[in-house]
Amino acid sequence: MNATALASRLLAERPRPRGIAGWRHAHWLAVGTVCLGAFLGQLTASVTALVFPALGRRFDAGFAAVEWVALAYLLVLVALLAPIGWLSDLVGRKTMYIGGFAVFGLASLGAGFAGSLWVLVACRAVQAVGGAMMQANSVALVARGVPEHAMRRALGIQAAAQGLGLALGPSLGGLLVEHASWRWVFWINVPVGVLGILAGWFLLPRTRTEPEPRTRTHAVPTPPTPPNPRRDGGRHDGRFDLPGMLLLTGATSALLLALSTASGLPLPGWLVAVLLFASAVLALALVRQERRAARPILAPGLVNTPGVRSGLVVSLIGYLLLFCPLVLGPVLLTDAGVPMARAGLVITLLPAAFAVAATVGGALLPRGWLDVTRCRVGASVAGVGLLLFALLPVSGAGTAAPLLIAGYGLGLLLPANNALVMRAIPAECSAVGGGMVNMARSLGTALGTALPVLGVHLAGAASGGRTVLLVLAAVAAAAVVLTRPVRLTRPAVGPSF
Repeated sequence: MNATALASRLLAERPRPRGIAGWRHAHWLAVGTVCLGAFLGQLTASVTALVFPALGRRFDAGFAAVEWVALAYLLVLVALLAPIGWLSDLVGRKTMYIGGFAVFGLASLGAGFAGSLWVLVACRAVQAVGGAMMQANSVALVARGVPEHAMRRALGIQAAAQGLGLALGPSLGGLLVEHASWRWVFWINVPVGVLGILAGWFLLPRTRTEPEPRTRTHAVPTPPTPPNPRRDGGRHDGRFDLPGMLLLTGATSALLLALSTASGLPLPGWLVAVLLFASAVLALALVRQERRAARPILAPGLVNTPGVRSGLVVSLIGYLLLFCPLVLGPVLLTDAGVPMARAGLVITLLPAAFAVAATVGGALLPRGWLDVTRCRVGASVAGVGLLLFALLPVSGAGTAAPLLIAGYGLGLLLPANNALVMRAIPAECSAVGGGMVNMARSLGTALGTALPVLGVHLAGAASGGRTVLLVLAAVAAAAVVLTRPVRLTRPAVGPSF
């Protein structure tokens, strides 16, 4: 068998067993499989910050170097979401999704065995390839495998799985670091990855073949509108905006490397100015490239749609506000003498409140409130929580209430803001619009990882941490101002983190 034939067999999507494909509730098995990837991705995002102190001790490295365990993952994720979505249309989303579990699991195994910090960073970058393969296909797999009438509920279940992973990460990470080893923070992903491969193989429908035989007729998705060459990103004609992807990756990498250098990375001080200048030049080149590209990954036509630009900024701010405390909280609590396991449990309150508010928190609000009102109220509540975190004494009990308040506010803000953005985007451009929201989320997460390290380096854990929290409260106020009502072009389909 030659290499081409072998590759063809490996990439071919296998049908589900007839008993599963013909079952009238089979689509919920597919949703459950997608939820495994959603859970794993958010678990990884929230658990990593808990191992920073342990990694610093193990590898005798500063905070600025250790943070690249998180930043490498986020940078690769930002760079690959769009091209992997494009490639999935050619290869098949089921194949790509299952492959994502395999890559993620193998990279996690390697990360746990890493003998140096930079080997660990490299494994995290490979892990992000697997994460992008899953994340770029999750919503499309739900839309492909679920009848129209069940779409909202399916996406709500997926959001709940994300929330569970996000909430479980800090407590699980704290327990593993204190009672086992930092290596288990990565090894814990391996069995979930194996389960995801098996579930995907048997439970996901094919995406590149004729529909599988069923015992009853399922709703068939409406054929997509032909792509608009200026707005929908060009995933349908075989072309991809490679220069745009490289410029985006270069601009964000230079910015984050500048922040890390200013945070104590052992590089010359003058390099900060050079990297900031390079980031600005690359960002300007990106804007120019996207304006003239036939299939831009950032779609200027969409960005300039009323409400979309401000909504993307608010999305970035929301994830900045969410992940800054996840990184900063363990540092402040352990500096105050709180054991790591207990610190992890306290920090869990933030993503737990976020997950609850994102899924059912809207039931506590007046029914007549529009999403724009929910965004403003959510940002205001989050700002109050962060302000209290900055002003109250740091302790296990004293920090709990501010984290609950901040998490609840963010759980109101982000789903409502994402709904506003997606409603403002025409339906035929939803894939690119969703990709831009994912990019904003990843960039916000990356900045939320880098800024606490900068604050702690410049002013110490206690003083620098409080300064960062005060800045975050001001940024939350800016989100209130930036939130704008939009002209709705289509209904939202459900909550999304």
